[in-house]
Amino acid sequence: MEKYLGVMKKSSLFTGINNQEISAVLNCLSAKHSNYTKGQFIFRSGESISYVGMVLSGQVHIIKEDFWGNRTIIAEVSAGSLFGETYACVQGESLEVSAVSSENSDILFLDIHKMMTVCTSACQFHTKLIRNLISVLAEKNLMLTKKMVHITKRTTREKLLSYLSTQSLKSGKASFEIPFNRQQLADYLSVDRSAMSNELCKLRDEGILTFQKSTFHLEKNEK
Repeated sequence: MEKYLGVMKKSSLFTGINNQEISAVLNCLSAKHSNYTKGQFIFRSGESISYVGMVLSGQVHIIKEDFWGNRTIIAEVSAGSLFGETYACVQGESLEVSAVSSENSDILFLDIHKMMTVCTSACQFHTKLIRNLISVLAEKNLMLTKKMVHITKRTTREKLLSYLSTQSLKSGKASFEIPFNRQQLADYLSVDRSAMSNELCKLRDEGILTFQKSTFHLEKNEK
């Protein structure tokens, strides 16, 4: 696990915790490490979990599938970020979403109940860990709130412009790259891919934006 210490050190979960303390935390929390190939399920809807996942390398998509198999991407999880923590915190609660490796990934699993319970030695870093976990949960809630801003727009055009505007402001540039391919973007925004692609072409023809694969450039002349 030493080769992933750099990733873990940058994670919000381990803020203020040094490398030596991280190693102690991994033992304290019965840490497990697993590899997943692209498209492989890590958690499935309907399961109950007691471990929180952290992406060490690769990428994970949190998805929601309806009765007919239509898929919506709820969130994208990159290296150093957590997933499954909300359901893991609520004992016995069944997952209503699934976690899928969107590329070959290395995942660290941590026992949430051991994380939430201060160990017998009452070590200082364990207290920091609990405080950091609360911060992570708050950040995730904020992320979902931001997504709701996009998907509650009435039309595909409005959803696209809302999302792309946010990504541009986040990067601080008119040109930026998004973390989704076309299908993933359609799933994230809960729109039909063909309709979304048509709308992107219309926006390009109207001079509002240009794009090349996952790279976009917004023009300033939109009215």
